[in-house]
Amino acid sequence: MPLKADMPKFVFQLEGLLRQRKNVEQEKMRALAHKQAALNELQDELRRINESVQVTNDDVRRNHLIGTLDMNFLAAHRRFMIGMQRQALSTVQRMALAQRQVEEAQKELATAAKNRKAVEKLREKHHQRWLETLRRRELSEMDEIGMRLSYYAMAEDQEAPA
Repeated sequence: MPLKADMPKFVFQLEGLLRQRKNVEQEKMRALAHKQAALNELQDELRRINESVQVTNDDVRRNHLIGTLDMNFLAAHRRFMIGMQRQALSTVQRMALAQRQVEEAQKELATAAKNRKAVEKLREKHHQRWLETLRRRELSEMDEIGMRLSYYAMAEDQEAPA
């Protein structure tokens, strides 16, 4: 139905609440993005540790296990490997915490979206009721106009000489 200049405008009384719910949802999206980025950073750190261990192991196999063995180098390599293992374990633990935080942020975002959708659904219902009221009012006005036209036509017929 096209809007007319004199047509009343729909006003949703809870528009402020809807705006607030949208803002909360956007805030939850940003929080989720930050937590996901932190998790991705930890995954990258673990990948770098793994690559460093692989490169070092390959180097030891190719270059340091041939001919006379340097026990000091092998001991240093072993200490390096233990340190990397500790670092990897620490990173995995931080990743588990970050994953829980991401899951919690996803739940909060889902709740925020559900709350926003509830208000939007209420807005849609109010808008439909408003449109129906407007439609009924227009039909009533059209009926009134039709009745008046019929009355005037009847009045003219009675005044006209037979």
